Amino acid sequence: MKIAEVLSQYPDRLWRLAKQAGVTHAVARLPVQADGTPSYEYMDLLHMKQRFDDFGFKLEVIEPGLDAQMHRMKLGIDGRDEDIALCQQLIRNMGALDIPVFCYNFMAGFNWLRTSVSTPTRGGALVTSYNHALMKDAPLTPAGIVPEERLWDNLQYFLERVIPVAEAANVKLALHPDDPPVSPIQGISRIITSPAALKRAINLVPSANSGVTLCQGSLAAAGADIPHEILELGKAGKIFFVHFRDIRGQAHAFSETFHDDGQTDMYAAVKAYTAVAFDGPVRIDHVPTMEGENNREPGYGEVGRLFALGYLKGLLEAAEYEKGSCM
Repeated sequence: MKIAEVLSQYPDRLWRLAKQAGVTHAVARLPVQADGTPSYEYMDLLHMKQRFDDFGFKLEVIEPGLDAQMHRMKLGIDGRDEDIALCQQLIRNMGALDIPVFCYNFMAGFNWLRTSVSTPTRGGALVTSYNHALMKDAPLTPAGIVPEERLWDNLQYFLERVIPVAEAANVKLALHPDDPPVSPIQGISRIITSPAALKRAINLVPSANSGVTLCQGSLAAAGADIPHEILELGKAGKIFFVHFRDIRGQAHAFSETFHDDGQTDMYAAVKAYTAVAFDGPVRIDHVPTMEGENNREPGYGEVGRLFALGYLKGLLEAAEYEKGSCM
């Protein structure tokens, strides 16, 4: 597995800490232009990639890609073809620059959602949590009621137009499940809410370049057996990227956790990745905010990431040792 971390566009303290902790690969958002808008241009991507290369990181994943711009496409409203054209441009440029994985999601209207970003956990650390009961009286978004079948149709429309481009560019499209995996929220349906739905989605337009971001926390909230799903999707060659995190609870009510304190058998998960010889990128996701941190970016503190990186590396070493001793 390639140990990765989501990093900002310019070298900072986290770049140095990640390198010191043994991270070898980078996950990045789109480059940001002077006016604050994202860029899909070759030269901007090239400059960002070279900054990572010069620091000693291999840029492996663009995530979340065109998230802010893709809502028109997800909702199937005016402007979706322009959004898809930008996505195609990005994929072509990624291919030309040997950036192999594009992580995307199909959460329309808004991205991942929590009802609290200050839930206390072990030792007073803070985590995010979700309680669907608190959303029952939430107002509709400007999109109004968005039924599931409309989203399925829009997803197929999108994939029919981007998968041929991804195949030509040799870029892998890694679909992230919905977070939280409940439907609807504020009138907008969510469709990638289970392992079965995730598999249905990537088979709408079958391709070797269409696979998944295996977000362990999202699938755990959906009630999935994480090691089982790793084995099934891994044997099929459909895991392109991993978000390594955990929760306690279920889709309608859960809290995120320290990586060693959730409901998933994380060692069994790592052994499953080892069993299917997964050699793609894995990044730490959604960590607690720990002592001395300000919680201004919930889920993405520095200290929690370092704790989780050490935990992941220990699990990987143990799994490799166990695999070798059994051969």
